[in-house]
Amino acid sequence: MAKQIFETNTFKRLRNQYRLVIINDDTYEELVTFKLSRLSVYVAFSTAFVLLVTLTVALIVFTPLKYYIPGYGSKESRTELQLLQMKTDSLERSIQYKDQYLESLKKVLSGSMPVQKDTTSLTIPKTDIIKE
Repeated sequence: MAKQIFETNTFKRLRNQYRLVIINDDTYEELVTFKLSRLSVYVAFSTAFVLLVTLTVALIVFTPLKYYIPGYGSKESRTELQLLQMKTDSLERSIQYKDQYLESLKKVLSGSMPVQKDTTSLTIPKTDIIKE
């Protein structure tokens, strides 16, 4: 019961008529008069909002402005970026390997890393030397 009263009161308030009058302050002359309701104001603002959003999206989608959006670009620029990323990754990897090699070489030359000597003797097969 209370819900029906609330619903009827809400719809009644939405349909109540109001008058918006714009008056010249010096002469008290009515310049413009509008008859409005809460529902008509809500519909007008909703329509304006939807139109503004639609125009903004259309402006971005159908003009070159989309290239200024971060993360968006042409297909060529994206493939070029991927190639550059692969090159930088491989360069970073090679620099890392060279740094590891130099660090290991420094340790060996400074003597901080013991060098394991090979104590097994090599058997070298003798070859026949032909003298001319």
